[in-house]
Amino acid sequence: MWVLVRGCWGARAAGGGAGCRPRSRGRGVAGFAGFPGGEDDRGARVREKPPWRVLFFGTDQFAREALRALHAARENKGEGLIEKLEVVTVPSPSPKRLPVKQYAVQSQLPVYEWPDVGAGEYDVGVVASFGRLLSEALILKFPYGILNVHPSCLPRWRGPAPIIHTVLHGDRVTGVTIMQIRPKRFDVGPILKQETVPVPPKSTTKELEAVLSRLGADMLISVLKNLPESLSNGRQQPTEGVTHAPKISACASCIKWEEQTSEQILRLYRAIGNIIPLQTLWMDNTMKLLDLVEVDNSVLTDAKLTGQAVTPGSVIYHRQSQSLLVCCKDGWIGVQSVMLKKTLTATDFYNGYLHPWYQRNSQVQISQCRFQTLRLPTRTKQEKKIVAVQQCIK
Repeated sequence: MWVLVRGCWGARAAGGGAGCRPRSRGRGVAGFAGFPGGEDDRGARVREKPPWRVLFFGTDQFAREALRALHAARENKGEGLIEKLEVVTVPSPSPKRLPVKQYAVQSQLPVYEWPDVGAGEYDVGVVASFGRLLSEALILKFPYGILNVHPSCLPRWRGPAPIIHTVLHGDRVTGVTIMQIRPKRFDVGPILKQETVPVPPKSTTKELEAVLSRLGADMLISVLKNLPESLSNGRQQPTEGVTHAPKISACASCIKWEEQTSEQILRLYRAIGNIIPLQTLWMDNTMKLLDLVEVDNSVLTDAKLTGQAVTPGSVIYHRQSQSLLVCCKDGWIGVQSVMLKKTLTATDFYNGYLHPWYQRNSQVQISQCRFQTLRLPTRTKQEKKIVAVQQCIK
């Protein structure tokens, strides 16, 4: 079935402007609030049921899974869900840095680089980890608006890094939300579909992203199969329980041994360790900690750990586990490899650095051999913003 819809397909201010005649107040399409019925300025007809013409906006691995599902649906002609699929991503010197672009090129899908969104006609837009605010003029180009696949249970963790903050804060439950995009603000639109899943114990951001990307892709296809009904049944987000998931700066990777517990440090490692290694200071040299592990209870009974006073940051080598043990606010963490000029196992670091230091300083207390908190410049221009692969940029 087709319905004639009036729409403004050119850029305009929110209140209207030159080049866009006033909209008539006819029947709305599929519950898309504020979108009137009638014929648009070009006489374009808008569909009330599949197959849909889709413009996809995305960048990372999480978004790639949603694009893969859309592409599979387009290739399945018998299903009749997707007729047209094109892609918008951000500029990058190499497609390998953008999983969405890489997949689109391999699949021979038309690709545009933001802010170019092409000049085609579409029924609905889909956003996943795009990281750009979309204007009202752009949103209004789509009769059914733009859907967002967001990897959290909104309104918890609005913003560009929801999966990172889920892991960082030790959430036990998370999920995916399919919502409608609204202009000017991220992640505030009506919820069309939301599903929850338990967070597997000790999950990393990368591992959790894989789980949520598959869930989000399945949910997206489900919504598109019943798009008009899904839009008409959308619900506003609760005003309570709002939390924000801002980008993580490089400063967050600097371990504060005196302030952070072993659990907090391990969560930090699971949250951002695959994006930027945790960092510390060793004898005035920056050291990256590459492989952090929990310390087994049997190790904690070692006389070296219980027989003398230690301070946060104190580091010793535990031969049986072949790990560096580092004291933090409430206990110890294990480090199995580091980078100091080059990558070293804990044993290599002990043989090349720790053992010689102990030989030169045989009379000093263990607490004097320690890691210290690295202080990075905090000016905005010097901060390195990190995005999860699944850090999911919105």
